[in-house]
Amino acid sequence: MAHAEPAATVVEFENPLAKSQPLQGYLRQPNSAGPSPAVVLLHSCNGNWQRLDERWGKRIASWGYVTLTVDSFGPRGLKNTCGSGAPVDLAYDAYRALNYLVQQGFVDPARVAAVGFSQGAWQVLSSVERGIIEQTSPNKFRAAVAFYPHCLGFKGNMTVPTLILIGELDDWTSAKECRNMVDGQDDWGISRQRDQGVPIKLMIYPGAYHAFDASSLTTPTRLLGHHLEFNQSATDQSTGALFEFLDATIGRREQVK
Repeated sequence: MAHAEPAATVVEFENPLAKSQPLQGYLRQPNSAGPSPAVVLLHSCNGNWQRLDERWGKRIASWGYVTLTVDSFGPRGLKNTCGSGAPVDLAYDAYRALNYLVQQGFVDPARVAAVGFSQGAWQVLSSVERGIIEQTSPNKFRAAVAFYPHCLGFKGNMTVPTLILIGELDDWTSAKECRNMVDGQDDWGISRQRDQGVPIKLMIYPGAYHAFDASSLTTPTRLLGHHLEFNQSATDQSTGALFEFLDATIGRREQVK
């Protein structure tokens, strides 16, 4: 059940680039007793971390989670990476945020999830797929959610429960490529055995395009040749799916016997 919306405060944490400005983010802290589960939110290639916090940080915090919406562009002097591609170092921002959160007394370090959108979803999958990024971090995520990610190139050998939410008509990030990843296949054949990795849950929304949850796109638009459009049904369904997934993976406390 949703509670009152916690206010957002700007926090600064690890400086990855030895520059004067460290990474920053919007932190929301629910009014709940004891350490709370937490969610790291990662934005898309057009930035807009403030809008992401308004759209999802506020909502997830109202469910009783600490939320930290990361600004990956500010310290790097970036405005938009949709055409140029993301710097490789962005892949570590999820863990930089996680390392900050686990030091806070109001966060349960054993119950932190990563949630990302488009480019941020690529960051999420990179963070929890078995490999150098996940293995070198002393702290670990317990769950991962990727909204319309690029799935090509991933083997799908995930280390934690993972949920992928994508539109059937997405012509920027392909639902078919995500289906192939979940099934253990890629363009070159079999990429992994079915018993490798933690199972991935894939939800494909009929009639939905890229950025289906962005209410500012009620009028369809095109970006770099791709169709972007808000879809109320997909947004409602994905909200419910996210709520249930977080509740099942990090939201419920184990019963003390």
